[in-house]
Amino acid sequence: MHQSTGTDFVDTLLEGGFESDVITTIYGPPGCGKTNICLLAMMQVKEKKILYVDTENSFSLARFKQLCPNYEEVLNRTIFLTPSNYQEQKEAFEFIRKSITNDFGLVIVDSIASLYRLELSGDAVNANRELGLQFALLSEVARKRHIPVLITNQVYADFDDSTRTKTVGGDIVKYWSRAMIEIQKMRGDLRKLIVAKHRSIKDGNFVVFRIVQNGIEEVKG
Repeated sequence: MHQSTGTDFVDTLLEGGFESDVITTIYGPPGCGKTNICLLAMMQVKEKKILYVDTENSFSLARFKQLCPNYEEVLNRTIFLTPSNYQEQKEAFEFIRKSITNDFGLVIVDSIASLYRLELSGDAVNANRELGLQFALLSEVARKRHIPVLITNQVYADFDDSTRTKTVGGDIVKYWSRAMIEIQKMRGDLRKLIVAKHRSIKDGNFVVFRIVQNGIEEVKG
């Protein structure tokens, strides 16, 4: 089962869209379009509720109005959680554990790593343990409820190879994410969306796009 990404060319790349029973992690540098992908996915949820965990204050009502003609109806079905520290993020995940039912059609965490990253400067062992628990919970939600779970994540430079980036959370993120999509900034306003990990699609398949007023558009050639 798949849910449309809201964009035909991304649906084609992902052979139907986001898988409904796994975690999909979308990662890349700031301003590359990760949140836009999440907003477009929200528009595809019909009738069911949406849970949006916004740890970076990334959700823009003005942008969502540009994308979604029936934005009021969608927002009325959306529950927003806005943790400002890692303890509040833990509480948000406790809410998810208790509250997610079959009435929900999408879970978004934008982003999973920003507050976790701050926590690493203190108790790194506990921060990693908690991150693993949060991913395990999201994986269970996706698998048992057949709800697509979208997570955005940050990147940092690979000190051994300056041409590559690594995801914050490292092996924990890779282990629990059955699909991983990398977004890279290219020249000008171009972006490359790359399949980095997938159960049925070849790693490295990609499309090039730019962000426009009504969403994103493919750039060929």
